[in-house]
Amino acid sequence: MAKTAPDEHRPERKDYLTARQLATVLQVSEATVRRLAHKGRIPCIRLTPRLLRFHLAAVRHALDVASRSSSQGNSSETSPNDAQLSFDDLL
Repeated sequence: MAKTAPDEHRPERKDYLTARQLATVLQVSEATVRRLAHKGRIPCIRLTPRLLRFHLAAVRHALDVASRSSSQGNSSETSPNDAQLSFDDLL
């Protein structure tokens, strides 16, 4: 019987980052990452109430969509569900 490599039958693994790791990549504080996740501005997977994981590509996509919508939209008309980041999100 031929043995197969253990990775042959596994689906592609996605790498998830901790809040601290994502904060380092984005060059913001860990508290900012947690605040953005709590407000729903960036996607996360909640393993426990305090244990979060972030998929970097999904976070970058969410931030890219937010920046594109803010540059295309009319700044005088904003809604609470608008994806635009502001200084309030960072403080």
